[in-house]
Amino acid sequence: MVQPADREFYAGLPLFEAFEGVADEANYRPLPDGWWLAVADIVNSTGAIAEGRYKSVNMAGASVISALMNGLDERNLAFVFGGDGALAAVPGTLAAKARDVLAAAKTWVAEELGLELRAAIVPVSDVRASGFDMRVARFKASEEVSYAMFSGGGASWAEAEMKAGRYQIEAAPPGTRPDLTGLSCRWNPIVSHHGAIVSIIAVPGERGIGPEYQALIGDIVALAEGEERGGHPVPEKGPEPHLSVRGITAESRAVAPRGRFLTWSFVAAQSLALFLCFRLGINFGPFDVKRYARDLASNSDFRKFDDALKMTIDVSLDRLGRIEERLKQGAAAGICRYGLHRQDSALMTCIVPTPMSRDHMHFIDGAAGGYAVAARNLKAALSGEDLLRTGDISPAVKP
Repeated sequence: MVQPADREFYAGLPLFEAFEGVADEANYRPLPDGWWLAVADIVNSTGAIAEGRYKSVNMAGASVISALMNGLDERNLAFVFGGDGALAAVPGTLAAKARDVLAAAKTWVAEELGLELRAAIVPVSDVRASGFDMRVARFKASEEVSYAMFSGGGASWAEAEMKAGRYQIEAAPPGTRPDLTGLSCRWNPIVSHHGAIVSIIAVPGERGIGPEYQALIGDIVALAEGEERGGHPVPEKGPEPHLSVRGITAESRAVAPRGRFLTWSFVAAQSLALFLCFRLGINFGPFDVKRYARDLASNSDFRKFDDALKMTIDVSLDRLGRIEERLKQGAAAGICRYGLHRQDSALMTCIVPTPMSRDHMHFIDGAAGGYAVAARNLKAALSGEDLLRTGDISPAVKP
């Protein structure tokens, strides 16, 4: 059994409401030493995205969160969605179970989505022994939903260790399935209403998280806030209703591996009912379509902090130019390093335990690469800087 203190730690953290508070270390608390980090990502996600498999990539990333929430029976899970992967913090008493859940998720992603999920579970004590920290805060996205924010460098270190082949989890036997109840991918891409959907990753520079980086985060958030609804890519009244065959197919694979035609038909019928409710503006029994649409927008995680500022926002081209200029200034001063990726639409993947509850969660990414491509661009910039410092390339060919 999980000890009460373990369950109460994250749920008992104070909430902060002003998003620029993600750069304020006063909002963060150290994870207990006995906790572990469950980390996962898709191998060669950018290649899969280039093949048009963006829904499958996001579905795989969100499946890690859904599997852990259900498998650990923990609604107050401290997690962050990364587009092509996820990270979650779990009490030590749940570490063995989390390992089994990740092993099952690896098998499901391989057999149902045709992707390779890399997964690891890393003790927080090892993070600190390596000179990093793992601190967590709770951002209040809405009255019903809060999201974890992570700071201290530990999340990035754990991900790098996983990619280096350490702390790896092997896949469960063929046919093993995690509990993915509530995982949903029914929405078509949400087109930009202002000019462009841009996914941004801005990591602290060599000066670390200090007043200058905090000021930069404040400036970027303020620039985004100048757009209608702060650049939120999901319309206030919810996205335009469309039937997504890809989404229905992906979701049916999450429900059951057998009887797929019946499962697909059932999910399609649910999606059709939801489509009609949204299109006609009618309620279905106790299901309040207008309230659900409003909650859908307000419960979305379109901005977050995971050792870096991460945002997928809908902004005008002029505002995007000003945001990028501020990031360039920060990079030139050594305050930050950044990667961004512009696209025409955003993608939403959801965890909906029941349409009747209001705590459904919606994960936002760019629909044509999003965070995965922004991270690739950031990595390319960092690699170029390393080569420049060692004299291996000249400034003229710096990326």
